[in-house]
Amino acid sequence: MTRSTRRSRTVALTATAVAIALGATACGGSSGNSGSGTPGKGGTLTILNKADYDHLDPQRVYTTEGQSMDQEIVRTLTGWDETGPKPKLVGDLATDTGTASKGATVWTFHLRHGVKYQDGTEVTAPDVKYGVERFFSSDINGGPPYAAQWLVGGADYKGPYQGKELGSIQTPDKYTIVFHLNQPVADFNETTTMTGWSAVPKAHDTGSTYDTKVWSDGPYMIKSYTKNKELVLAKNQHWSQSTDPIRQQNVDEMDVKFGQDEAAIDQQLKADAGTAQTSIQQWPIAGSDLSQLANDPSLKSRYYKIPAPGINYLAINTTRVKDLRVRQAIEYALDKTTARGAFGGSAYGDYASTMLSPGIGGYKKFNLYSANPAGNLAKAKALMKQAGNPKPTMSIAVENTATEEHFADAVKTALGRIGITVNITPINASNYFSTVDNVKNQYDLTWVDWIADWPNASTVLPTLFDGRLIKKNPQANQDQSYLNDPKVNALIDKAAKMTDITQRNAVYGQMDEQILKDAAVVPLMYMNFSEMSGSKVGGVIPDSIVAEPSLVHVYVKH
Repeated sequence: MTRSTRRSRTVALTATAVAIALGATACGGSSGNSGSGTPGKGGTLTILNKADYDHLDPQRVYTTEGQSMDQEIVRTLTGWDETGPKPKLVGDLATDTGTASKGATVWTFHLRHGVKYQDGTEVTAPDVKYGVERFFSSDINGGPPYAAQWLVGGADYKGPYQGKELGSIQTPDKYTIVFHLNQPVADFNETTTMTGWSAVPKAHDTGSTYDTKVWSDGPYMIKSYTKNKELVLAKNQHWSQSTDPIRQQNVDEMDVKFGQDEAAIDQQLKADAGTAQTSIQQWPIAGSDLSQLANDPSLKSRYYKIPAPGINYLAINTTRVKDLRVRQAIEYALDKTTARGAFGGSAYGDYASTMLSPGIGGYKKFNLYSANPAGNLAKAKALMKQAGNPKPTMSIAVENTATEEHFADAVKTALGRIGITVNITPINASNYFSTVDNVKNQYDLTWVDWIADWPNASTVLPTLFDGRLIKKNPQANQDQSYLNDPKVNALIDKAAKMTDITQRNAVYGQMDEQILKDAAVVPLMYMNFSEMSGSKVGGVIPDSIVAEPSLVHVYVKH
């Protein structure tokens, strides 16, 4: 999934990968505030964010900030309990993690009784069915593609707004929901942890404007929402702790303020005065501040370093930069040391040479290009010469933040040395991904970061590089390199049919290598995300699935 710094998420980690990823969490950074002491009740938690959420509509959310915030407002069929040493899959709206039958092509979930919306009515299986059906409407775009890919009849279904239902989602009674899939999906119950697999009551669905009207069945509900300025959440008085195994309802309100510069937020939190003491950030610390704050011992108890199952990368549009040799020259010319410097240096993450990050099922270690992260200028120039020494001008899309504009400058400088002129296009961070995901807005180079939706390659490579999905999702295309390589597509299909995880992972390793042979992307860093809170914020859980500071147990110290 994407982050604002796009945390996109892939959540499909195998058990081993989860263990590895979580082991890493335990030793990365402090979870100081999630520790001892009784959670305080009451008070207001302030959340300081540089930009508004791309979406809060649960069927459209595909950024980590949006997903993390939605965990306070909506409940999903399954979820992650992250209070232990590693994340544990549990039932959320469902009583357990679901039952697979017919070779994992049919999945059945039983809902808890007595889960209530903000108006006191009960959440039912038909509400979940309706919520999932919204995924298919052309008005509701931007979310993950799994429902359309996996549900029988999904390819032709156009959503619930014409009064039609999807027959492959059945609700034999008020508390039972059954999904019929067109292929075996052994980790389907990890997909259902994503916000799209949540209930939407038809009577309160406002379609494409639901972002600001989300109807709550979680501990908090929307009290007021002024886009790009402020979101205030108040308690859902009908939420009950006895029906919710994941969340708590400790603070009275959550007040999200949008629009301050990243560095200004960092300095407020560091100074820890006034309301900053009861504040937290969801977007990462600015690159210019990171190394200093990461190494400040006085901040240790309120600094969260969260290893993300994901990758920060530069996508090269293969339909615009058609010459493979020019793309390979870009691979060699890019100086990853200055690119990483823009994001904050070594505290931000290790240099990457693959699209799958260590700890994700399917990761294979290889490096097809420069062994030196600063690049190989001689090799890059030789490739440009073989290509006839073109002098192209290329556009690069980045978010309009100081961190990313410094990154774009680093790309511009590096490519300038091989005769490529780079024009920088900064895009508003609050709608960055909606902008670059629309096929009308094609750039030569696009900055992206991606987090597995669950820790497995199945939520990274097929989503980002299946060229057949470009036409299907013209407004929500995740394939920023516009790669449509028959070899890659064939490997995607091969992996999808495999039930042996070891064999499937080997195919994902091959796929990763083929994508790099195509020079479709320049992998930059395997990411850590670092955030801070004020000294009076407690109960924060470093969420290694979404790579956010989870607020599900947050409280304010009095």
